[in-house]
Amino acid sequence: MRVLIAALAIVGFGISDVALAEDGFGPQPVAPASQAFKLGKLQLVVLRDAQIVLHNDAKVFGVDVGAAAVGEVLKASGLPEDRLTLSIDALLVRTGRRVILLDSGLGPKANGALIASLKDAGVAPESVTDVVITHTHGDHVGGLLDAAGGLAFPKAVIRMSAAEWAWMKSQQGAAALVKAIAARVETFTAGKPIAPGVTPIALDGHTPGHVGYEIVSGTHRLLDIGDLAHSSIVSLRRPDWTMGFDSDAALGKVTRKATLARLAKDQELVFSPHFPFPGVGHVGHVGADGDGFSWKPGVP
Repeated sequence: MRVLIAALAIVGFGISDVALAEDGFGPQPVAPASQAFKLGKLQLVVLRDAQIVLHNDAKVFGVDVGAAAVGEVLKASGLPEDRLTLSIDALLVRTGRRVILLDSGLGPKANGALIASLKDAGVAPESVTDVVITHTHGDHVGGLLDAAGGLAFPKAVIRMSAAEWAWMKSQQGAAALVKAIAARVETFTAGKPIAPGVTPIALDGHTPGHVGYEIVSGTHRLLDIGDLAHSSIVSLRRPDWTMGFDSDAALGKVTRKATLARLAKDQELVFSPHFPFPGVGHVGHVGADGDGFSWKPGVP
């Protein structure tokens, strides 16, 4: 089986063309899994979808510093220097009568396990009322369709920022997916609640309309950071390095550093879809200069 470049799985819209790697790199299937936890009075569930293994070749991480520098950061954490392994996960939130899925994973055509993980959590796809999208890269929207090309969540409204929907419609490779979901899409402006306790937060730089989602119940808060940071090691330890998947790399750096600094100061709970499953924990400071950050995993 021919291995496509890893960027197709993360950035491209050609989900049906993503091949599973035979050399240990590229998108990899995983066993379905779910991890439930409470945020105040809300019930949240992390859903396992897949993982992807990327070459450390300075095409994605550390574009401006080179693979050797990235390798040193990985080595210092006891990890292989030649690769980076990222999870692909989603978050489910129950609020009132709403069952809200935050992102949809790679989808069945890329062997995504999200639907099976939903089953593991006791949730039927027909029960999902809203699918809210951080951004429209393939590993976040591929699961909007089932294996036959129909809607995977047939009763759900699909919500994304107006800027992201406009950008998605401009991408030639997204045409088939746009056509399939268009009747179900509702757009929003970041900063305004879209459901009780769920507010999209602009996290600029990754894509033109990239958002995170702040989930609030009483005094309890969690931020789904979307693709603000991809690696729990490299993205946090060196947030100033260029990320090859960011459409505006300079803006992405500014947003990443400022948001991580706030999260480290406030100790708000974080969900990251690309950190090791279940991707829930806190950001901490590293180093005397305070410019680097660390990941402290832990589900409440």
